[in-house]
Amino acid sequence: MVLLLPDPFLNELTNMYEKTKEKGSVWVTFKRSSMKSKVKRKKMESNGEVIEYKCLVRATDSKKTISTSLSAKDYLRFQASYATVLKAHMNALKKRERKDRKKSGEGEKKPADQNKPAS
Repeated sequence: MVLLLPDPFLNELTNMYEKTKEKGSVWVTFKRSSMKSKVKRKKMESNGEVIEYKCLVRATDSKKTISTSLSAKDYLRFQASYATVLKAHMNALKKRERKDRKKSGEGEKKPADQNKPAS
């Protein structure tokens, strides 16, 4: 796993989406992390130190895994850039096959009297 800066991460993510355009998937996960081991965190808590948590973002296409770490002040700018990348690559999604509502809706309607129980 490679830890990148946010801008190179977005460039690599764009490349992943383009490689998997015809076939494949890209998985992106967001996770809260302090980037410290559990022992160090407990030691910092016992000393009364403040632990700064960051957002760990990982992306994988099952062949390559990349990741980046974001502070709270960088998160909003990253989220806007990430949304732009997602919108640009939404055209690779398959269209959902829908049944014609007029044809299927007319045949399935039941009269209201049949639903009521007999008294």
